[in-house]
Amino acid sequence: MSLPIFLPCAAGVEPLLADEVQHILPRAQVQALRGGVALEGGPDEVMALNLELRLAQRVLVEVAHGAYRDEHDLYHLTRLVDWPQWITPQHTLRVDTTAQRSPLRSLNFATLRVKDAVCDVMRDATGERPSVDTHNPDLPVLLHVGPEHASVYIDTSGEPLFKRGWREDKGDAPLKETLAAAMLMAAGWRGTPEQGGALHDPCCGSGTIVIEAAQIACGIAPGLKRRFAFERLLPFQSPEMRAAWQRFKSHAQARIKPCPVPIIASDVAFRMVDFARRNAQRAGVEDAITFHGGDALERPAPHLPPDLPGTLILNPPYGERIEVRGAASTRAMRPSAEDRSAPSDFFSRLAAHWKRAYTQHPAGWTAFVLSPDMKLPSAMRLKESQRTPMWNGPIECRLFRFNLVSGSMRDTSA
Repeated sequence: MSLPIFLPCAAGVEPLLADEVQHILPRAQVQALRGGVALEGGPDEVMALNLELRLAQRVLVEVAHGAYRDEHDLYHLTRLVDWPQWITPQHTLRVDTTAQRSPLRSLNFATLRVKDAVCDVMRDATGERPSVDTHNPDLPVLLHVGPEHASVYIDTSGEPLFKRGWREDKGDAPLKETLAAAMLMAAGWRGTPEQGGALHDPCCGSGTIVIEAAQIACGIAPGLKRRFAFERLLPFQSPEMRAAWQRFKSHAQARIKPCPVPIIASDVAFRMVDFARRNAQRAGVEDAITFHGGDALERPAPHLPPDLPGTLILNPPYGERIEVRGAASTRAMRPSAEDRSAPSDFFSRLAAHWKRAYTQHPAGWTAFVLSPDMKLPSAMRLKESQRTPMWNGPIECRLFRFNLVSGSMRDTSA
């Protein structure tokens, strides 16, 4: 059974996701589209993608597609699907709807009609209707309606893929794991001495970036610690499919190795360092990360071997918060990833600190900063060597790259 598969992702991540899918499934015909990546595949591909993907939000299997004018067309389109192939009447379902320039007046009514179609097909085939479970359904169905065409998907992931199964402690503005992975991949950091070298996040918050990095460096599949909706669907219930799923997980488990590069996390808030350490323990990478407390404007650069390059990567303060800590508290600033407020001089002072602490390393440091401020290089009085568009939820950002080489920064004292 081979069906169209769509992998939605954050805007700007599509090329990175296409590369990731091609790495996981070398023989797949992968197409990067607006908002995600498309390919075709069967149960094996669904299992592999759910287990291994770091950048996608979900793994959606398209079971119906066609033109529509109103909710009745959506009902008939959904009735074309052989739903008894996927569930029994004892399974539960939930239907969600997304729209892009749709002429429909009520998405709620469209959702109801799709649900009715699934239940009516099941009643006609078995004499019973499945129940609705809005919290933890066995069959998550997604309806997407465009201007003229609609698609019906089965969400094989269930909970979104950024929920890796390890996060319990979090701050007030946690970064999604999928965005952290996108930052690392856009930075070219692969967890080896040759690709990225050591990694330091001086505003680590609850540890999302460093934990994602440690799992990449250690070869830990992101889906190893969670369950997926497909595990409850009929095509995956046969003994052969269950054995195949166990093989996928066993191979992923056997691939885990010690971390080959130093990964350092620090934050001005010791509470957040404790959160990050506990999250790393649940993620299986506590031994791969060195945790410190300390102000991002004062902490010295990590000591590295002369031939090992370093990568600074951070999601620094921006947005609306009040709490202030650290050496710069007298200037109303807390340089933590969990606090999105910072005064105008934070980035210039950060660049000055980098000049003093990071430019003397023989192998060099490269800094990557995620920010919604398109004028960040001017605020830091630095010239970026690269800027990559990324979205942090609804916030349009850029991932700026700065090469920290001796003599590359102008004196910021003026």
